[in-house]
Amino acid sequence: MDNPAVPRDLSLDEKTALLSGAGFWETTALPSHRVRALVLSDGPHGIRRPSGDAVLGLGESVPATCFPAECATASSWDRGLLAELGTAVAREARIQGVDVLLGPGLNIKRTPLCGRNFEYLSEDPLLAGELGAAWTTAVQAAGVGTSPKHFAANNQEADRMRVDAVVDQRTLHEIYLRAFEIVVRTAKPWTIMAAYNKINGLHAAENPWLLGEVLRGTWGYEGAVISDWGAVTNRAAALAAGLDLEMPSSGGLGARELVAGVDAGTVTEEQIDGAVARILTLVNYASAAPADGAETSDGAEHGENAEADEAAVYAASHDLARRAAAASMVLLKNDGGLLPLDAGGPGAGGTVAVIGELARTPRYQGSGSSRVNPVHLVSPLDALQEELPELLFEPGYLLPGSPDAAVDDASAPRPEAGPMDLVETAAAAAAAVDTAVVFLGLPDEAESEGFDRTTLDLPDAQLELLSAVLEANPRTVVVLSNGGVVSTAWAGAVPALLEAWLPGEAGGSALADVLLGRTDPGGRLPETIPHRLEDTAAYGNYPGEGGTVRYGEGLLVGYRWYDTRRIDVAFPFGHGLSYTSFEYTDLVVGSTGTGADQLVHVAVTVANTGTRSGSEVVQLYVGAPDDDGGQQRPLRPLRELRGFEKVLLEPGESRRLEFRLDTRALSRFDPVSMSWVADAGEYRIEAGASSRDLRLAGVAAIDGTVPAPALNTASSIQEWLSEPAAAAELVSGLAAAAAGGGDAGPQDTASGPSGVPGQDNTAGLDSAGPDSAGLAASLALVGNMPLSRMARFPGSPVTSSLLKRLEDWLREHRGQQ
Repeated sequence: MDNPAVPRDLSLDEKTALLSGAGFWETTALPSHRVRALVLSDGPHGIRRPSGDAVLGLGESVPATCFPAECATASSWDRGLLAELGTAVAREARIQGVDVLLGPGLNIKRTPLCGRNFEYLSEDPLLAGELGAAWTTAVQAAGVGTSPKHFAANNQEADRMRVDAVVDQRTLHEIYLRAFEIVVRTAKPWTIMAAYNKINGLHAAENPWLLGEVLRGTWGYEGAVISDWGAVTNRAAALAAGLDLEMPSSGGLGARELVAGVDAGTVTEEQIDGAVARILTLVNYASAAPADGAETSDGAEHGENAEADEAAVYAASHDLARRAAAASMVLLKNDGGLLPLDAGGPGAGGTVAVIGELARTPRYQGSGSSRVNPVHLVSPLDALQEELPELLFEPGYLLPGSPDAAVDDASAPRPEAGPMDLVETAAAAAAAVDTAVVFLGLPDEAESEGFDRTTLDLPDAQLELLSAVLEANPRTVVVLSNGGVVSTAWAGAVPALLEAWLPGEAGGSALADVLLGRTDPGGRLPETIPHRLEDTAAYGNYPGEGGTVRYGEGLLVGYRWYDTRRIDVAFPFGHGLSYTSFEYTDLVVGSTGTGADQLVHVAVTVANTGTRSGSEVVQLYVGAPDDDGGQQRPLRPLRELRGFEKVLLEPGESRRLEFRLDTRALSRFDPVSMSWVADAGEYRIEAGASSRDLRLAGVAAIDGTVPAPALNTASSIQEWLSEPAAAAELVSGLAAAAAGGGDAGPQDTASGPSGVPGQDNTAGLDSAGPDSAGLAASLALVGNMPLSRMARFPGSPVTSSLLKRLEDWLREHRGQQ
C-alpha cells in the first residue's frame, strides 16, 4: 500500500539512502526531489559543530556558548530556566545552520561512577523528565529539533556499546523509561536517539518491544527514531523494530542491506515507506523554521549588521550562562554563616586567598562528544581578582596542561617546584589571610564519556592540599568542580562547602556572584551524595560480567534506596542551603473524584523568614500506603518525588503553592496486567526542602485502581482472596467441601484437611465470610500454594470438584475459557 507522505517517484534506492546519514553529521539530500540534508549536532549544553576535519570531538569546533552542563542545570530545579537555556541554544543553532540538537540526556544516574553523569540530569525520573521536557519544548519552539537520548537503560560507560542491561519490567517503566515518557508525551520531540546497549537481550536500536510496543504503541510517538552513532548492527532488524535513521553514514552498507532485505522478503517496502515518511516530515519541520541566520534573538533581519546581531546573541547567551550557573550552584554546608564574603558577612573587609589550580584552569564542562569550544571563558580566579584585587593565589597542585607558576607571575614556569612545594606555599598563603577559598574537583582525565570512574575520591594531591590548608586556616571554603558526585568524607572539618558542578564558560563570574553574595546559591541536589561507594544501590550489580549487567536493586535507585533502607548519606537528594531561611506552613491535602478519575490536591505556604532575597525549591513527596489487612503488596519506595516548584522570595514575602496529583502520580507499574495501578489506602503527602528535610505531612485516602487479578486454578489461595467476588466464591466452595459437599482428596490419611499432617485446620471453614478469622488461621500455612497443587494433597479441602466449580465460575463471571 502506498504511503501518501512518500512521493511515488522515489526509487527504492533513493528511499533507502534517506534512511542513512550522508556523512558524520548530515542526513542524505535528494536535490532532484527538493529534499535537503539536515545538520545534526551535539548540544545538550552548547553547539558543537565541528570545523575542518574534526569528527569525534577531539578537534576544533565552531565557537559557541558553553552553558552549564546538565549535572548543573538539573540542580536549578527550574523549568523556566531550562526553557530559557533551550531557547538560547536554539538561536545559536540557527546561526550555525544546525537543524537538530542531540539532547537532552535523560538517562538515570544509577551509579555515581558513570563517566557521563555530567551529561545527565538526575537520579529521579520525574525531575529529569520535567526539566528535559521544558528544554525540549523551548528548543523546538525556536525551530530546531531535539533528540532525547540515550533510549534506554544506558546508565554506564563501561562496555556501553554492547552490554546487556537486564532490567525487570516494573523497574524499566517506573525508573528508566519514565523520563523519556514525560518528554515524549509533553514535548513531542522531533527525534529520539536509540542507545548502544542491549536491553534484556536485544540492542536498543533493534528492539521491537522498546521502539515499537512502548515508544510508538503505548506512548503514541510519531517522530523519527535515530541511532546513536554506530549503534546499528543489523539494519533490517533495526528498521523492523522501528528505527528510521542510521547515523552516521555507513558508506551505503545500510541501504544495501535494506534493498537486499526487500529482495529476500525479510523487509517490506511498507516498512521502508513508513520510515521515509518520518524522515521527510523531519525535513519539513526543519525547513519550516526560519532560514539559517535569518533571525536573531530580537527578530532583527540579518543584513549589513549580521555580525553585530550574532555578537548580540552570543553576549546574551553568556549573560544567561552566568545566571544559570549561579542558579545551579549548591551550598552544601555553611557553618557559622562563613559565606557570603560580602559587606554583611564574616568575611567583610578581610583578606582572601584563592587556592587550587582549578580556579585558574577551570573544569567547566565534560569531556567527549558534547565538548564545546567556548566563545568567552571566564575563570574563577579572573572573576575574583577583578572584585578582590588584593587576593592571594596559589595553585596548590598540578593539572595536566596547566602552568606551574609563581604567584606574582602567572606566565613564569617553576620547573623546580614539586607537589609538596606547592602544598607548603599554599598553606602559607592560607595562614596569611582571613579566609581561604580552595578549589577542588575532578580533572578531565578522571571522568569522561567513554569510561567510568573507579572511585568517588578526589585526587590524593588535592586531599593533601586541603589538609594542609585547614591546618593553616580553619576558616576555609571549599568549591567543587565535578560532573559526578565525589566523596566528602573530609567535609566535617570544612565550615563552608559549595558544589559548583561544571558551570560553563561564565562559571567563574557566577562563582564570584555567589561567593560575594550578589546572588543566592540557587541549587539543590538532583542526586544523593553518599558517604561511601559501598553504600550505593548498584554496588555489587555494577559494572556486570560476561557482557551482562543486572539491575538487581530494582526500583531502589538513588534516594529511593537510601531512604527506604535507612542508610545515612553525606547530603540527601534535594538538599541545598540558602543565604536566607524559609518556613513552611498550612499544608492542606484534599481529593476530588473517585477511582481512576481521583485527584489529590495539595497546597502549602512557603515564606522567606530571613533578611536576604533567595530561592527555595518546595519538594512534594508521596509515600505509598502500608500493607492493608496483612496483604503483601508489591514493594514501594519509602517516598518518591511527585512535585516540585522553585520560588524566588524577598525578605518577608510568602507564596501559596498548589500541586495536583492524578492517579498516575500515585501508581506503580503492574507487570502482570502491564498497566499502571494505584493501590487503595492512605498515602503520605510530605512537603519539604529535601527527601530528608520534610517540614509538613498529611494524608490522602485513595480509592485505588488495581484491576481484578487474572485468576485460574493455578492461582494461590491468597490471590483468590485478594479480589472480593472471587474470594466469596472460593470461601463458599471451601466451606461446602468442609461440610462434606465435595469429593475426597486422592487418598485418606491421618492428615488434617489443610494438608498439614496431624493437624485439624477446618475451624472457621463453616463460616463462608472471607473475613473469617478462622479461615485466615486455617490457610496461613498454605496461602501461597497453587490451588491445583493443594488438590493433590491427601485430605485437602481443595478438591477436584472445587477446582471445576471455580473454573465454571471464571467462565460465567470473567468470560475465561
